[in-house]
Amino acid sequence: MKRKERLFLSLSLVAGMALSACGGAAQEAKDSASQAQMETKAEEAGKTEEATNGNGTVDNPEEVTVPAGTLSFWSLFTGGDGDWFKQIKDQYNQTNPKNPVEIITLVWDDYYTKLQTAVAAGKGPDIGISHVSKLYELSQSGVAEPLDDYLKKLNIDLSKDYQKSSLDSVSINGKTYAIPLDTHAEVMYYNTSLLEEAGVAEEELLNVKDMEGFKDILKRCKEKLPAEISPLGLTQSGDDPFRVWYAIYFQMGGTDFINAEGKNTLDVEIAKKALEALEVLYKEGYILPGIDDSQALFQSGKAAILFGGTWLTGAYEQTENLKFNNTTFPQLFGDKPYCWADSHTLILPKKEKRTEEETLSAVQFMVYASKDGGIVWAGSGQIPSANEANQSEEYKKLKGYNVISELEYAKYAPQTEHYYGGMKKDLMDAVGAYLTGNSSLDEAGTALQEAVENNLD
Repeated sequence: MKRKERLFLSLSLVAGMALSACGGAAQEAKDSASQAQMETKAEEAGKTEEATNGNGTVDNPEEVTVPAGTLSFWSLFTGGDGDWFKQIKDQYNQTNPKNPVEIITLVWDDYYTKLQTAVAAGKGPDIGISHVSKLYELSQSGVAEPLDDYLKKLNIDLSKDYQKSSLDSVSINGKTYAIPLDTHAEVMYYNTSLLEEAGVAEEELLNVKDMEGFKDILKRCKEKLPAEISPLGLTQSGDDPFRVWYAIYFQMGGTDFINAEGKNTLDVEIAKKALEALEVLYKEGYILPGIDDSQALFQSGKAAILFGGTWLTGAYEQTENLKFNNTTFPQLFGDKPYCWADSHTLILPKKEKRTEEETLSAVQFMVYASKDGGIVWAGSGQIPSANEANQSEEYKKLKGYNVISELEYAKYAPQTEHYYGGMKKDLMDAVGAYLTGNSSLDEAGTALQEAVENNLD
């Protein structure tokens, strides 16, 4: 969903097909709505066509009115993922709830700023979206309300429907601040045709248990594939190398960046070792130099293996002549295949004008969207959080099920008000500076330490 991370789909794809992305590294989806869809969205939002952008987003969501008794839902889902969520909303409204839901879609880059500003002015929505990495900030600033009392009144026990890791990610100081919708993680994609050409059996890759085994596969790809094929697709800076470093750090036994008391507990020595381990893949020629879009490189058949987000699956499935599969992020160190992950969650923004009945209806919709709508949402490429969806027979038929264990090994962002825009960016810059040769290992270690220290609450 971030503009700078757009993935350019092949000409064989349907025009307007969009990728969704998230998590500190979200991609802004391209316009996938037809003119008729755009008009429908404008009409639903109570606005004229001229009030919407070309992809159905609005610039001034606080000015959008919905019919009395209708719940307003502010969404950051644009393009392809927005269409999936609209299906969930439509299904819910077809159950004839007392308080139907209407979606108002914001420009991705503006979403959090406008949400926080509108809530502070008393003009916020009834329901919203938050990444887990942003949730702590929204909870501490009073934007998101705790849900526990409302869940109790509705006799909803989330512990029966979600894995502990998902619930822990939305629990702050003992209170539940969101309903988990999905997990989107850094996973591994591989081109089955190229692996076959390199003499690598699929099972070999799936059973990698250490860095040496992974490098052996990359070495064979390097030796046997054409020179223009990168054994591994990965840029030297940006979100993906940061996520790979992040995973290696925790696989090596790295501690949480921040402890329960809010103190900096980054293990700098392990952080530096993780950087060195990642750098080896570049130094030994397993990653071609100068890659500026590894996702498009893999899509064009020019990379044998790719580290990328779960949200890429849908677009790759619709890419003509791309024979690929996906699996969890590999276990390169230690005994647990920890991986970077973020999550979309559904939140209840503070709104004094919302009645108790409307509030309960809003929470009911949030749970419905996650549980009943989970299998629909899986079509967007995300891993649905609700067990009802991610353990269903229908989901087991999808490629998303190949990475279901990421729910168990997901390492979410630390709970701090300054992670989403501050700490994560500084960490990512430190990793990128080292991998591009613009800092020494010691300088990188200091930069990583300062990235955490300077962004504590």
